[in-house]
Amino acid sequence: MANKNISPKITWDFGTAYELFVSLHVLDEAEFFGIRPAYAAGVRSRIPAPERKLLEEVFSITGVPLKWLSKLPAPKDAISALWALKQIPAAERLIKLYGADEPQTDEKHQKFNETILRITSEGKWNNEDVEFFLKQFHKKHGKIKREAIESFLNWVSKPEELGEGFLSAMQAYYQAFFEEEEKRVEPVLRAGLERAISLQSQLSFEELFLELSQGIQLSDEFLAPKFIIAPAFWTTPLIFFDRIDKDTMLLMFGARPADMSVIPGESVPDALVRSLKALADPTRLKILFYLSKESLTPSEIARRLQLRPPTVTHHLRELRLASLVEFSIDDENNRYTVRKQALDAVYNQLNSFLEKEPEKELT
Repeated sequence: MANKNISPKITWDFGTAYELFVSLHVLDEAEFFGIRPAYAAGVRSRIPAPERKLLEEVFSITGVPLKWLSKLPAPKDAISALWALKQIPAAERLIKLYGADEPQTDEKHQKFNETILRITSEGKWNNEDVEFFLKQFHKKHGKIKREAIESFLNWVSKPEELGEGFLSAMQAYYQAFFEEEEKRVEPVLRAGLERAISLQSQLSFEELFLELSQGIQLSDEFLAPKFIIAPAFWTTPLIFFDRIDKDTMLLMFGARPADMSVIPGESVPDALVRSLKALADPTRLKILFYLSKESLTPSEIARRLQLRPPTVTHHLRELRLASLVEFSIDDENNRYTVRKQALDAVYNQLNSFLEKEPEKELT
């Protein structure tokens, strides 16, 4: 269990470069993050077809290069990130971006890196590689098709072409969407960071972690002597985290206000819509009822409601996206409980929305 008195050294970080990659990841996993798939598809359609295809086949598997981003110098904005990416030789670009040439203490991660390097060096892959990556990515992404792994490995076996194509694709995404989006999210991220820093003096680290993560209790999985903490916009209310080294954990917390939508120009806050949808389901209301009395695991909830565990997991994910539950992570089971302050917040958000002055598109 986590040490209640832990007080790690905190380094606060900031940069819209994180959001360049994070927003693309969210758009790729729109349904998981509660974004309308049609909107996400519309944004992706602005990217030229060849670059879009590469991102679908590569970035959808590799994800956000948090370690690389954390090491970028100031100002750590989108342009400086693209410039830094361009400075890496094309054939080494993905290897450096995702640290495939860095030694790993974990045996599985080390084998992962060694396999990537071998395929890059030899320019070919085999069926054993496909099976290995299927197993690895299944843990990370859930069910994934063999064809997706083969497409990914085809790119890995052509490092020069992959490096050039990936840079071109990220530049295209920036020009098609993120150049304007960066202007919108930058002040929100700064305000979120300022708020988080002010909380540091008021809360213990355990309380700060719970507040910034919007419902995750500090557990052994997150323990580290040092933390780099940065705000994110598109992932709110979820967090991104990664271990930078054996002593340092990177945590990206959701900084988007509850009264602001992730979709530009949308007048109805998605946090409010998400919460009301979650509360409108009778099964989720039953789950909240039980969780208001005691903390429970998904299996315990499933037994009480006589539901299949995957069904309960789905409902808990919706409640988590609405920030209505908090949970602790351990090696065996996650334990959930209701976030009563979040229920009060939903009521206040609804009142605030209804009391707003009418906007043109609402009349």
